[in-house]
Amino acid sequence: MVSALDELLSELREACAGLADKRQGQKCRYSMADIGLAAFSVFFMQSPSFLAHQRALAAGHGRSNCQTLLGMSAIPSDNHIRQMLDGNEPAAFDGLFVKAVEVAAAAGGLAPFQRLGGRLLIALDGTEHFCSRKIGCPQCSHRRRSDGGTEYFHAFLGATLVAPGHSRVLPLPPEFITPQDGAEKQDCERAAAKRWLAKHAAALARFRPVFLGDDLYACQPIVSAIRDAGASFILTCKPSSHQTIAEYLTGVELDEHRQTVVQHAKRSTHIYRWLSQVALRAGQDALAVNWFSVEILNAKAKRTYYNSFVTDLPVTADTVAELAACGRARWKIENETFNTLVSRIKRTVNNQLRRNLTFL
Repeated sequence: MVSALDELLSELREACAGLADKRQGQKCRYSMADIGLAAFSVFFMQSPSFLAHQRALAAGHGRSNCQTLLGMSAIPSDNHIRQMLDGNEPAAFDGLFVKAVEVAAAAGGLAPFQRLGGRLLIALDGTEHFCSRKIGCPQCSHRRRSDGGTEYFHAFLGATLVAPGHSRVLPLPPEFITPQDGAEKQDCERAAAKRWLAKHAAALARFRPVFLGDDLYACQPIVSAIRDAGASFILTCKPSSHQTIAEYLTGVELDEHRQTVVQHAKRSTHIYRWLSQVALRAGQDALAVNWFSVEILNAKAKRTYYNSFVTDLPVTADTVAELAACGRARWKIENETFNTLVSRIKRTVNNQLRRNLTFL
């Protein structure tokens, strides 16, 4: 019986085999499949010296983990890997992320992620993985600083399966924030989010996703894109940045639900308030959303947490606590995804940029 890991590694090998090969008409010692898997092995084994160690192991014992674990026939050098993979589009691997979700679902691995009656939560957020005032490239975004200097940076929109109370996450395909062909304005996180939804939301629709995002996403264009994709949303929404919602909340008696929670021998009071069918923005075409907030008081009645959200899901005394927990799970994309992965990406990308970027 083929394990889930074997199935995913087979899919990865197939994707690597399909990468563009620059060695036209040359006799090749290393296949593109081996080159791609060699790059993956560093992350898989969480060791930057993995390939050098495996080459020594193969020389001394005739067989290495690269062969037994990943099915590689030969181990290329680090420089050869960089030379061969440079220029290939990251989107070549997008299908693998969705495949991982499907394989996990078939093996029952998505059960710990399911919330709100079996739905999956997908957190969206942007992050940078390179920044410099000295070097840049045509794919860089840029910004002016208060001292008159210009910063060049690379950023991407991340998407990750998360769940409150669950320590694991499952990353989904990234969408890079980079100058778009024919666009007059610089690319941005919101535009990348709309592209991500257009590319990937349909493949995940059967999991009934609920998208999570910070206050940047609580706007009509993003909400409309999520709804058009057949999905739902729980988005951080600060009344201070949404004048129309603030006006709805002024002088209105909100529905309220209180819970006493004891955790690690500490007692706290969770207070939930909500208001249904409020306009997300001014104008007759404004979408109606449900607004709710969560406030946490410690045993001394001192506020330790407060946040507010908008959603298209029904908010009641029975649902508001779980909705708030799901909305708060958005931070997991930063802790469990970006903090874990971006540090490795930064090391790899910065080394590559220093070799290849044009000095400005």
